[in-house]
Amino acid sequence: MKVSKDIKFNFLNSDEQERYQKHLTLKEIGYEGQLNLKNSSVLCIGAGGLGSSVLLYLAATGIGKIGIIDNDYVEKSNLQRQIIHETDTIGNLKIDSARERIKKLNPNSELLTFAERINPNNALKIIEQFDVICDCSDNFGTRYLINDSCLILNKPLVFGSVQGFEGQVSVFNLHKKSPNLRDLLPESPSKNAIPSCAEYGVVGVSTGLIGILQVNEIIKIILKKGEILDGTILVLDLLNMNIKKLHLERSQVNQRIKNLSQFEDFYSDNQCFEENNEINSINASDFKKIYKLKPNKILLIDVRENEEFSTSAIKGSISIPLSHLNKDFDLEYIKKESLIKEVFTICKSGKRSKQASKILSKFKIQSRSIEGGIEKVKTILCN
Repeated sequence: MKVSKDIKFNFLNSDEQERYQKHLTLKEIGYEGQLNLKNSSVLCIGAGGLGSSVLLYLAATGIGKIGIIDNDYVEKSNLQRQIIHETDTIGNLKIDSARERIKKLNPNSELLTFAERINPNNALKIIEQFDVICDCSDNFGTRYLINDSCLILNKPLVFGSVQGFEGQVSVFNLHKKSPNLRDLLPESPSKNAIPSCAEYGVVGVSTGLIGILQVNEIIKIILKKGEILDGTILVLDLLNMNIKKLHLERSQVNQRIKNLSQFEDFYSDNQCFEENNEINSINASDFKKIYKLKPNKILLIDVRENEEFSTSAIKGSISIPLSHLNKDFDLEYIKKESLIKEVFTICKSGKRSKQASKILSKFKIQSRSIEGGIEKVKTILCN
């Protein structure tokens, strides 16, 4: 994605002056500080639990350029904590859902979205475009990749992590003497030690609170105010309301990262990268051939809502809305049918069907999402 060169602003427009009035009256921010926020750029890696509150508060704060990178789709189970998304956006790309919500909250922020998962091939190119990087990812491989990229590019990294009722926040690589993630966890976990992408249990408010604290650190970094969590891990236990700070020392050894190829095998072997690439798709023309040759050997699942299905549907397809796809009864039926039939998913445009195939893959059910959706398929079938 080509990004335009940054333009530095030397004034706040009338909307911004009214919108940020409470900031302008703060001596720690004021007009000059708000201009600094407007002229700053922040990349949020992940638009999930942490990313939801991070993105909302970055926009509300008045950060001038906000980047979002994520290739995942909104699921109903996300909504318990991923408050930037809504029921109406289930099945949509998270970056699209987040972008629309941010536009409604603050139209003054420039938004750059990347519908991809951060990986060794794109990390440096994307990260170099932003002033501050905020890690809202959920697995070791991605965290190390982000950390190492920030070391190479000399970018400050705001770290956040949540599990259950607990969370941690820190700032890495703020300056040359700052510690980084490898000072906290010197050795990359082996592939077998990396947790799978299956989600840990987490209370929704913990991701919200940790995300807000990440934004607080970003604001202090940009304004150069207050005591930044540089060399400090803030640990919160929300169940028992315990808060403590752990000191983190910098090791010279962990600063010697010159390029991402040093750990290329680890990044590429990460289970979470692999799982994201397991979603198979098929174009409408190829599906037509299979549909015509062996209609009794396929299971075509229409994941649109029931009202959409009743209006228009492919002959022989069955209706299981995306929001119902993880129910035991439906899963048992699909799993049984998949033993003797080839499974395909379809929706209006192809977005929800991709998410459906992703859900099925978590339950070890292989399927293929039909590109272009039902209208594309109906057009081709009629020819």
